[in-house]
Amino acid sequence: MKTCAVIPVYNHGEAVGAVVEAIKVHGLPCILVDDGSEPGCAAVLDLLAASDPDRVRLVRLAVNQGKGGAMIAGLRAAHDCGFTHALQIDADGQHDTRDIPCFLELSARHPDRVICGCPIFDDSVPKGRLYGRYATHVWVWINTLSLAIRDSMCGFRVYPLAPTVALIDRVRLGRRMDFDSEVLVRLHWRGVGIVNLPTQVRYPADGVSHFDVLRDNLLISRMHARLFFGMLARLPQLLWRKVAS
Repeated sequence: MKTCAVIPVYNHGEAVGAVVEAIKVHGLPCILVDDGSEPGCAAVLDLLAASDPDRVRLVRLAVNQGKGGAMIAGLRAAHDCGFTHALQIDADGQHDTRDIPCFLELSARHPDRVICGCPIFDDSVPKGRLYGRYATHVWVWINTLSLAIRDSMCGFRVYPLAPTVALIDRVRLGRRMDFDSEVLVRLHWRGVGIVNLPTQVRYPADGVSHFDVLRDNLLISRMHARLFFGMLARLPQLLWRKVAS
């Protein structure tokens, strides 16, 4: 196994440096994806890459594409660099980097599966975001006919790159906040297993959120509808999988 971290970045210049340093403590090289950030953040990313070129690579998108677009670019770059697995982690510091060894250990034990963070929230989580997640949970369980994916919205996970890049090269996935859920559902449809790992998640008081309530909820609703019809087309296969297991 050869694992790197992929970090999508959009105007998180104040937080991303600490995230990168914490990741490097655990021995992982980083691929930073600048998703069309403003000049101040772009300069921070340039400095991070230039100060440690052996362990930090910068992929720059000229125009903001959204979290999904940035992750797709980063996963492809990781695969092209010869990595077999990629740890996805947010740039704003909400994920607990102390859990990285747990993700890597589980990935080593289950190299063909996605190791998916299952968040344990503290009081910093916005209540609207917390309650809204449950609608997505229910739709994911319906669209997979399974409870295998405990939380599809947590962006702290390890992907096996071969099946993941094969998927994103074949199917047009959501480019924004709909990516995290859609990629897991479609990997599950393709028989890629999911291992859920509880992990602490906090929302920094001064954090920058790029979740657009109207746009992203609309995109997520459209994604669930699209996946529902995809599930119906795969219904015999999914039912047979449940019987066979």
